[in-house]
Amino acid sequence: MAETRSRALTTAFRRAADRRKDTDAQPDNDHDGLGRLTPQRAEVLRALRGCEDFVSAQVLHAGLLITGSRVGLSTVYRTLTALAEVGRADVVRDTNGERLFRYRPGADHRHYLICRACGLSSPVDSAAVEAWAERIAELSGFADVQHTVELAGVCPDCRTAD
Repeated sequence: MAETRSRALTTAFRRAADRRKDTDAQPDNDHDGLGRLTPQRAEVLRALRGCEDFVSAQVLHAGLLITGSRVGLSTVYRTLTALAEVGRADVVRDTNGERLFRYRPGADHRHYLICRACGLSSPVDSAAVEAWAERIAELSGFADVQHTVELAGVCPDCRTAD
């Protein structure tokens, strides 16, 4: 299963690299709040935007290396962390506790259902969770309340593969 996922990621990174060659060197305004957008940070941002599912910093770095990038792993970690801090990346933890990142196309906070076997992620309607979090904040008197909700299971494809 991991080998199949690795091959799929390699293919995805190569396709994303081909698409990036056809676009401007600078990504839209996704870097607001990141400070100076260096060419390396821009490359990490573009690579993350090219990923459809959550990805670890190490896997993103490996994908960048496959496409010929010379961005260092520490730059990938710092950029992903900064993107999460300014709301341009969602973060979840896998079963081993490793942080996984996914590009957030808008400012809205999202929740996902993630397959424990293959990593497929699907956004879910989270209106009830958001309303609950707001209600708890109001009742408790707390301000600037943040929350994390992670849903994990086994997707239909992985379930039938067993």
